[in-house]
Amino acid sequence: MNDTHTHFIPPQAMDWLLDNSMRVNAQFRKQPGKADFLSVNGKWEFELKEAFVNPELYLAEQREAGILHSLVSPIPQLFLYDFAPEITLELSRCYNDGMADWVGNHRDRLSALATLPMNDPESAALELERAMGHGLRGAIVASSWSGKLLSDEAFAPFWETADRLRAIVFVHPLLCEDPRLRQKMLPNLIGVPWETTVCATALLLNGYAERYPGAKILLAHGGGFMPYQIGRLSKGCEQWPAVAASLSESPIDAVKRFWYDSVLWSESSLHHLVRTAGIDRVTQGTDYPFDLCEWPPAKLVRNGFDSLMKV
Repeated sequence: MNDTHTHFIPPQAMDWLLDNSMRVNAQFRKQPGKADFLSVNGKWEFELKEAFVNPELYLAEQREAGILHSLVSPIPQLFLYDFAPEITLELSRCYNDGMADWVGNHRDRLSALATLPMNDPESAALELERAMGHGLRGAIVASSWSGKLLSDEAFAPFWETADRLRAIVFVHPLLCEDPRLRQKMLPNLIGVPWETTVCATALLLNGYAERYPGAKILLAHGGGFMPYQIGRLSKGCEQWPAVAASLSESPIDAVKRFWYDSVLWSESSLHHLVRTAGIDRVTQGTDYPFDLCEWPPAKLVRNGFDSLMKV
């Protein structure tokens, strides 16, 4: 088994956060019987379990689950896009160096992605190139934030660099802030896949997978809701030609240009995704060690993993 959706915080990034807690409003909250809960700038609090920060424990638990190789990502709570770009870049470089050091000592077990200062696309492009020069395989980026989408033309420098370097671009949502969802964990349960849906659909309809074929776009949580409404998107392109103006193919074909993780907790949903996108475009993932993780990952042949990781 393999895991392409899993998270870790290397010691260098954790030290930076502790040293700069006042700058980024990092708050640690105690709760009996649990690890500390961490929030940054008042957003998306989560339990900072030991597996997030203990490299030996992380590797041991992956091994126990039968996972042979993990593509490890930074955590979205530390993207820091709502801070000044120089702060975001400072943590990004520290985080990426820590990830590179860690995976460099475990190349048989680990690969990793970078975090980038996406609040400054030119800087993000430069940091992507630097991080990949240190052995990282691409980057994890938010699906949207502050009204911005990855399909905005302002991000062309990032996409051009990702395309040239054949980078993996793992599109991962931030917590949905729609005020209608303030109950029953809805920001996470449906808001998180909804954020992916909006970004993925915008990327598809704007032809980004065609425009930047070297960038390997991996969509979190099975692509949100997009693969399951691909018929509606196709009908819309037939009905309204302007919607399809950036496409040279139907959405039913374009959806096969992306990669998708298997974090769906549903065998029937996973089977539909494989039928829709192709067996070579769906990869095992867990979202470990967050609370809402699929552990161990769903059973799946490794075609998608091999095609994603191919250099």
